[in-house]
Amino acid sequence: MTSDYPRSHRVADFIQRELAGLIRTELRDPRISPMLTLASVEVSRDLSVAKVYYSLLDSGEHKETQEALERASGFLRRQLARQMNTRSVPQLRFFYDDSAERGAMMSALIADAVASNTTADDESGEGTADESPAARD
Repeated sequence: MTSDYPRSHRVADFIQRELAGLIRTELRDPRISPMLTLASVEVSRDLSVAKVYYSLLDSGEHKETQEALERASGFLRRQLARQMNTRSVPQLRFFYDDSAERGAMMSALIADAVASNTTADDESGEGTADESPAARD
């Protein structure tokens, strides 16, 4: 079972759960948006670095939130050390994840393309579905 689910993945899942709670309950920095969501955590194989990807409802707040998270990374790492059963705690690196915004933008582009996609057959063929082929000639 452990070969299917490596230790780095288990540690990443644990860090994601614990960080979400710590950010919500322990951090009092007003620069951190209350609409912050931890999208994912990736931990290196040697468990020395954890890349924490987060997303925000308002993308305009991402610079301030990034600075606040970087400043609080030492505090968050100490809090994680109290809860983890590992020899060392990974260094936390925060990255803004804009994939949800890009996905919404791509969906809007596709919807616009589908809505504006009209062909000559669509324009001239309207209303002739009930007519027989002989009546059109």
